[in-house]
Amino acid sequence: MRREFWRQFDYWLLGSVLFLCVFGIVMIRSAIAGSPALSEHVTRQIIFVSLGFIVIMVMSIIDYHYWASLSRLMYIGSVIFLVVIFIVGAARFGSARWLDTGLILIQPSELAKIVIILVLADYFARRGGDESSIRWIVESFLLTFGIVVWILLQPNLSTSIVIFVLWFSLLWISGLPPRYLVIFAIGGMIVGLAAFPFLEEYQQLRIINFLFPDPNARHGNTYNVDQALVTIGSGGWFGQGYGHGTQVQLRFLKVRHTDFIFSAMAEEFGFVGTVFIISILIFIIFRCLRAGRLASDRYGALIAYGFATLIFFQAAVNIAVNLNLIPVTGLTLPFISYGGSSLLSLVLGIGLVESVVARQKKIEL
Repeated sequence: MRREFWRQFDYWLLGSVLFLCVFGIVMIRSAIAGSPALSEHVTRQIIFVSLGFIVIMVMSIIDYHYWASLSRLMYIGSVIFLVVIFIVGAARFGSARWLDTGLILIQPSELAKIVIILVLADYFARRGGDESSIRWIVESFLLTFGIVVWILLQPNLSTSIVIFVLWFSLLWISGLPPRYLVIFAIGGMIVGLAAFPFLEEYQQLRIINFLFPDPNARHGNTYNVDQALVTIGSGGWFGQGYGHGTQVQLRFLKVRHTDFIFSAMAEEFGFVGTVFIISILIFIIFRCLRAGRLASDRYGALIAYGFATLIFFQAAVNIAVNLNLIPVTGLTLPFISYGGSSLLSLVLGIGLVESVVARQKKIEL
């Protein structure tokens, strides 16, 4: 049994993830150079990555079917955590998303992404897609909204959108009839327009500045995006070299170790370097999709497909923000940006995918 497990273990997936995590440490070190207030971030990220490797191995060894029996408990626990954050959470950058433990800041909304994948995978694996009834659509939406509502109240719009994307992707994979696509598209636009007046002021400004940018603005709400574009453009084909990016080292580019680390990477390693990193991200997504295709049951397949969706959407949004293709969000670049909670949720997902692919066939004693 043990020999069969390690024979089917996806070493290509593990190696690719570890490569990006180590590369992320290298990029964070360059991005925060000359910033004493951020000097401990590299050490912390090394600790996060080390713990992350352990998490991957532990999660892969545990049979993923075990989590189906804990779906209700995990769901209730996530809601309780999010309620606590809403009441006593530490406010940073205009929202209360973090729980200060005294040692590290925990962001439960990041872990909620993994919980919702497990909960919805279990629900859809048991209920399936009954085209004759919309009950399974409504019930799965209510399950999702039960978590999202507390994330919206933080406020954290970007993570809320991610979770709704996960819900819709798993709904589609589970057999959503194509005729519902038009209904969902129209409903999404109506909800988006109706919700705009209720957004926080800074969220409204991000959307307005994206749709109607001021060409004469040099500071204010468009500063970060403008500097990100300058940073990317200054990298050229092959970059200015590690630790030699002028925009990064002179600190014109802000939040360069989290939201805009892609721009820092583009300046130092150029177009060729960023394409190489994006290719590895695509390879990781492909390996997750492969795990879903090889899964021994519907539950395992939905876990793998859900996590592939998470990596793809989060990476695509982060890169699009850096390129000024969409309004600014708070989503980080998977495995590369600084952040303990974000990295923990990602490695948890990788461990789950490894558990699925390692049990693609029934192992006989």
